Amino acid sequence: MISSNVKMAIIGAGTWGKNQAQIYNAHPFAETVAICDANLSKAQAVAQELGIPQVYQDYHEMLEKSGCDAVAIVTPDYLHAEMTIACARAKKAVLIEKPLATTREDVQRMVNAIEENGVRVMVDFHNRWSPPFNAAYTAVRAGELGELYSGYFRLNDIKWVATDLLPWAQSSILWFLKPRLDTLRWIFGSEVERVYCVSRSGVLKGLGVDTVDEYLTTLEFKNGAIAHMENGWITPNANPCVNDIKCNLLGTKGMIAIDASNHNLIQKYTDEKVEVPDVIVQNHIFGQPKGFAFESIRGFVDGLYTGKDFPLTLYDAANTSLTILAIMESARARVPVEVSGLYEV
Repeated sequence: MISSNVKMAIIGAGTWGKNQAQIYNAHPFAETVAICDANLSKAQAVAQELGIPQVYQDYHEMLEKSGCDAVAIVTPDYLHAEMTIACARAKKAVLIEKPLATTREDVQRMVNAIEENGVRVMVDFHNRWSPPFNAAYTAVRAGELGELYSGYFRLNDIKWVATDLLPWAQSSILWFLKPRLDTLRWIFGSEVERVYCVSRSGVLKGLGVDTVDEYLTTLEFKNGAIAHMENGWITPNANPCVNDIKCNLLGTKGMIAIDASNHNLIQKYTDEKVEVPDVIVQNHIFGQPKGFAFESIRGFVDGLYTGKDFPLTLYDAANTSLTILAIMESARARVPVEVSGLYEV
């Protein structure tokens, strides 16, 4: 529990780092005291726009001098490990943009450092704050569907995400969209025991982005449930929404169907294009960040300020990363793979 405003520092001055600074500045019990980026001019520009008093190019220096209580790591996924370990050793709470890490070794090193230093950590799996998915979770836990038997989850992005939005898209769509695996683990209330995945490449490589186009994965949970997960980023750019999100949950006594991309709340039509404005995920009302992807970040501050548990644990994030690694191994080998090394949640 922190008795005064939570002093937040941010590593990463890209789009989402700027979003986070706005969220902390809008929170009644938080403030952004420092921002750091290897590109110092980017950090300076965000700091000047949002009134952030301290700017750094070296995050080690920021940890030593800024006086922050907590750090938000908003960098490409493969950079999370060393930064998180440094924050833990500096006794700073940490919010990590998904994923936790992209290798088994990094997951273990990060968990060890966090446990040894007793710091609070949350990974930003914002889908737990999504109204339709949170409602589905509540219905499942209330027994309205009976025993949850099977599921299907599709989350695809348009090509622009890989070709233009993310300069580091060579990583993987699985890491970028991994909150959806966490969503299934959360709703099914079980860890994944075995995965079988196939993938296909070619479209994005032809556009100069060296990454897999799409993955189709079958998940077998320890409680007997099964689910199919589809992830790709080659949906045509003309799709009205950046994301194509569909989910079905089948129980022994009922079913839930979610269409989170074509919500039909508002459409805009002009002579040039059709748009479905985002009024759910990252929208602003009277200049304030209000979408559910912002609520998860506010939830991190709330947990630090009140001392209450976060809605997900470090081990949720670790197990999600370990399961993704098994999926990628299965896609390479074209055989089922057992998920190993899971932590107790």
